[in-house]
Amino acid sequence: MTQQHHMIDYVEFTVLDLAAAKRFYGAAFDWDFQDYGPTYAGIKRPGGGEVGGLSQGPKVDRGGPLVVLYSADLESTIIAVQDAGGQLVKQPFTFPGGRRFHFLDPSGNELAVWSEK
Repeated sequence: MTQQHHMIDYVEFTVLDLAAAKRFYGAAFDWDFQDYGPTYAGIKRPGGGEVGGLSQGPKVDRGGPLVVLYSADLESTIIAVQDAGGQLVKQPFTFPGGRRFHFLDPSGNELAVWSEK
């Protein structure tokens, strides 16, 4: 993949427990990881490279930029997030262009998932 000038290139999440975060994101979204030691794992990009990372830290600060993921099937993603241990904090709602929900991962990071349907 070629990097693009002034485009978001990498998103890094602080997590309280690296192993638990990898289990959660692997179960909820089928993400794979590249370990770089006991406190950091890269989030693999399908086809090569990485899109971000999980960095173990002592605390998670909420209220920063909101990471929004896409889903082709919002209802199945809600089930996957909950089954993996995520907590819904905003139930699915309609907005111009689709629907979305917000959730907390096991470390307390808030993310959203949207779908056109």
